[in-house]
Amino acid sequence: MSNGIEDKVILITGGSTGIGAETARLLAARGAKVAIAARRKQKLDTVVDEITAQGGSAKAYALDVTDKNQVEATVAAVVADFGKLDVLINNAGLMPIRPMSEVNTDEWDAMIDVNLKGTLYGIAAALPRFIAQHSGHIINLSSVAGIKVFAPGGTVYSGTKYAVSAITEGLRQEVGETIRVTAIEPGAVESELKHGTSGTAKDTVLDFYKTAIPAASVARAIAFAIEQPADVDINEIVLRPVRQVF
Repeated sequence: MSNGIEDKVILITGGSTGIGAETARLLAARGAKVAIAARRKQKLDTVVDEITAQGGSAKAYALDVTDKNQVEATVAAVVADFGKLDVLINNAGLMPIRPMSEVNTDEWDAMIDVNLKGTLYGIAAALPRFIAQHSGHIINLSSVAGIKVFAPGGTVYSGTKYAVSAITEGLRQEVGETIRVTAIEPGAVESELKHGTSGTAKDTVLDFYKTAIPAASVARAIAFAIEQPADVDINEIVLRPVRQVF
């Protein structure tokens, strides 16, 4: 019996480390054909080597999600290489935490470009193909900061993640009859994300992440959404460390 994951072609952005890499490993172990994309091709190749050494199917694609032409070209390449695309996981993200009073507009721009525009560009590339084939699954990585404002310090980050959550729900309402749409909203997860903070909030962020759950926990949540029967759409999954209040 199929587990709902076997033989699906799944593209994961931000797939070189953390949640993206762990999700790739898990889905490949369950029989998916995994395409992982990120800027750091060498790290992607390491993940692909690990997967193929275990008998899985994976391929790496260099990608900057802030470039919509690159995103479209990557989706087209995945379809050409694997023959189809079943699931897109928009996972690439940034989280520099800093009080708004410090007015670091470069960080604001980066979060908008990666967290928000990167997600939209992924949707723009995959959605027409999913509509044409009358099936598909878009999974967007939001955050608990997308359901409760992370302040002080995470206000702009929360703004981008609220937008991702809203876009995910709106997309579900628009195309949900044939295409599944899921928002994953994790709390503190062990990954490189916490190292994006370089300013005055750095120590606070690192302390907050001492209770982080493994990235593999989020990978299991993503797998749960994917493995459901075609007539079941898991719209939203929120998961946190048990000790996290926020």
